Amino acid sequence: MTRSATDTSALVMDDKSFLAIATLAKDEAGLVLPEGKMTMVQSRLRKRLLATGQPDYESYCRFVTSPAGEQERRYMISALTTNVSHFFRESHHFDILREKVAPVLLQKVRSGQRVRIWSAGCSSGQEPYSISMCLHEAVPDLVTKDILILGTDIDPAILEKAEAATYSEQQVSGIPAEMRKTYLEADRAQGQYRVNSTIRRIVRFRELNLLRDWPMKGQFDVIFCRNVVIYFDAPTQASLWPRFRQRIADNGWIFLGHSERISDSAIKLFEPNGMTAYRAAATKAP
Repeated sequence: MTRSATDTSALVMDDKSFLAIATLAKDEAGLVLPEGKMTMVQSRLRKRLLATGQPDYESYCRFVTSPAGEQERRYMISALTTNVSHFFRESHHFDILREKVAPVLLQKVRSGQRVRIWSAGCSSGQEPYSISMCLHEAVPDLVTKDILILGTDIDPAILEKAEAATYSEQQVSGIPAEMRKTYLEADRAQGQYRVNSTIRRIVRFRELNLLRDWPMKGQFDVIFCRNVVIYFDAPTQASLWPRFRQRIADNGWIFLGHSERISDSAIKLFEPNGMTAYRAAATKAP
């Protein structure tokens, strides 16, 4: 009798299937999935079995690794990716942005230069919108200046939520009260808040896999890449730091997550300047 994905026995992942999924996740997105994560992987991919009509994890592995499974690989990575974000998360970075970075950016835009900020691994949008709010506080006429915040993520589903810019009351609790009044539109009947057009206007979202080509042109003044590289192994992390440095202007900033650090092999490219905050070392003239 043919098993279906609703059979309990079909929903148990074996070691071979887990290894195939872990290998594919590493190759596709740099995700490291140790053996202890098997139960988590099994749970998160259960809906994908149902969605694709595969009877068991062994069949799903064959499908997702086949040419016909190219689109499904995106959904698989989306299911395996942790999307946790909060407004003004790790507030000390926003203190630096407000006190040290914004005055320099203000000078740039007032002199007619452009400012570019990248939120890499932006999840559902709270980080780039927090950046936008912070900059609007520092530069009231921001919308008339050449400023753009780029939010990228590997997960197309989470980017749709970021574009919608709509959050629950609990999700916006980290925004200071005055900012909530100024920058959010309340739908109290639904218990939701939407980031207003003023804040959204300078934010753009794009799907991007950090392990693949980066199509952006030019350099960034600031990069937020927080709680992203922690999911990569040491060699993958080490390969990313020089790429980030190439994308940051001299003396520009990069902010990492609270448990992340620049690899020793790349520390000469960046100068520590606060808790998990670094400045790009100035390029020496030949």
